[in-house]
Amino acid sequence: MRHSILSLALVPMLFTAPAIAADAMNDLQIAHTAYTAGDIDIRYAHLALALSDNADVRDFATTMVRDHAAVNDAAIALVTELKVTPEDNALSQALVKGAADKRAELMSLEGEAFDCAYATNELAYHQVVNKTIAESFLPAVTVAPLKDLLEDALATFTQHEGHAEHMVAQLGCAS
Repeated sequence: MRHSILSLALVPMLFTAPAIAADAMNDLQIAHTAYTAGDIDIRYAHLALALSDNADVRDFATTMVRDHAAVNDAAIALVTELKVTPEDNALSQALVKGAADKRAELMSLEGEAFDCAYATNELAYHQVVNKTIAESFLPAVTVAPLKDLLEDALATFTQHEGHAEHMVAQLGCAS
C-alpha cells in the first residue's frame, strides 16, 4: 500500500521523537497532542467535503467530522471538569506543520487524484495515530478519565482505519 507524504513525515515525528521522549510527555501534553491530531483530521475532512464529488469520500469525510468533533468535545469537557489546560508541545507543533504541508498538497489536486490522495492519507494518518495512542499515549497517561477517553477514541479511530482501508481499495488507489 502506498503511504502518503504526510504519513512518511509523521512516522519519524510520532515514533522516534515521542518514543524517545514518551515518558517525558505529561498528561497535559498528551491531551494537547491528541486534540491537535483530531482537529487536523477534521480539517482534512472539511477539505474533502469542499473538493470531492465522490459519495464514498464525502460520506467518510462526514464521519470524520462527526466522530473527531465528538472526541474533541469530550476532551474539552474533560479538561474543563478537571480545571486544567493542555500544554502545547513539539509534537503538536510538528503535527500542525505537517498537516499544513499536506493540505497544500491536497488542495492542488482534483477529481480521482484528490480522492485517492485523501483516502491514502486518511489510512496512513489513522495507522500512525492509532499506533501512537496504543503504544505511547495510553501507557504514559496517569489520569484515569483521560486514559478512558483515549481508549474510547482508539476504538473509534480503529474503525476509521478499517473504513479508510476499504475506501482506498474501492477507489483503486495505486499501491
